[in-house]
Amino acid sequence: MSNMPMPRDQIITQINELLSKHGFDTSNIYDRSCFDLVARKELLLLLMKVLVNVEGFSVAHAQEIKRVARTFFGSPLLIGLKSKNEVLEENVVYERHGIPVIAPSTLRNIVVEEVYPEIFADRGGYYVEIDGQIVKEMREQHNLSLKDLADLAHVSRETIYKYETGRVRAQPETAFLLENILNMRITLSVNLFAVPPNEEETEIKSGEPRELVDLGFGVINTTRTPFDALVRAEATSKKAESLITDLEKNRNQKVLQKMANNLHDLSAVIGTDAVFIMENKNAKECIDGLPVVKSWEISEMKDPSEFLKMIAERKECS
Repeated sequence: MSNMPMPRDQIITQINELLSKHGFDTSNIYDRSCFDLVARKELLLLLMKVLVNVEGFSVAHAQEIKRVARTFFGSPLLIGLKSKNEVLEENVVYERHGIPVIAPSTLRNIVVEEVYPEIFADRGGYYVEIDGQIVKEMREQHNLSLKDLADLAHVSRETIYKYETGRVRAQPETAFLLENILNMRITLSVNLFAVPPNEEETEIKSGEPRELVDLGFGVINTTRTPFDALVRAEATSKKAESLITDLEKNRNQKVLQKMANNLHDLSAVIGTDAVFIMENKNAKECIDGLPVVKSWEISEMKDPSEFLKMIAERKECS
């Protein structure tokens, strides 16, 4: 029997089928992007990159997938088979450039069994987070002092105190021993689906086209995605309206039609609008059902609402 790893495209196909079978809306597969697949189920939006060896995931790809995920309140996730020469273990969460990393079998357990990993890998080994309040409550219910519980778990009194006050993480063996002693689950699942924190305060102020920036939008240019930029309406409300935007770069009609198909696909899964921004004054008002807005039209607008209104009017034009 061969020990060769499964081909990457086969892993992506299996993940796509798994998610589709269990209620996720999934996108096309985008091989030369910071993400290979986007999937949504209710409020959960996943942007996934799949690699056989996760060491091939660069800082640049990590930064870009985090930008896109932040804009759409999504969760970036890296799925792989190994790191260097070490096989990624099932139900263990790893990390690469600030992106959580799991094996395909871990994703399957989450999707099919709703079993979420509790163990994460870090320098020095494997660890778990402990619910210190539960430990304290159960210790007191069992009429155990800090020293009593420490002796039973073969750790120091100070360590038990740090567990209860959330100051240290635990090795899995110690945590599972405490669970047996207290007859209660005390470990916390790893939060795989967090939205990345905002790391770049100026990222939405330096984009192109300048017409949209001048109109009051935040623009995030991208280089490793099936589109050219993201547009975010900087309104006073907490929920900003997001648009996938494609900027014309002397592309021929065939390329634009292919990009229109990609934008349709992604906008449907993500749940946002998509639009072409064109310099050509003679361009049609839509490409394959995707609205087209010309730069000169934006320059004559007074506020973001006019841009959003034009997109709505040109949707699904013939």
